Amino acid sequence: QVQLVESGGGLVQPGGSLRLSCAVSGSFFSINAMGWYRQAPGKERELVATLTSGGSTNYADYVKGRFTISRDNAENTVDLQMNSLKPEDTAVYYCNAEARILTTRGLRAMDYWGKGTLVTVSS
Repeated sequence: QVQLVESGGGLVQPGGSLRLSCAVSGSFFSINAMGWYRQAPGKERELVATLTSGGSTNYADYVKGRFTISRDNAENTVDLQMNSLKPEDTAVYYCNAEARILTTRGLRAMDYWGKGTLVTVSS
């Protein structure tokens, strides 16, 4: 089993900053891409940012220049630094990891999700 646990959400005023963290634990061979997604009330889950094990990043246009994703491969953690927050950034933020696990059929890449952490941007 692979578990992802997010932390760092909360209430912040517009223009403020928050840092989200996600720790991956459990039994896996390696972790490929890690990332953050979010889901606002009444909307579908959407990409925020991803980061491969090789260091390649991908950001959604609506967070470029404001959010920064980083990871610690040794600790199996991924962080999301969020600056210049806007009310429209209000959402539940989910951590995602693609982990390679050992099965009876060999190594397989599986997608895992955390339970989410709420970020509210409001004055």
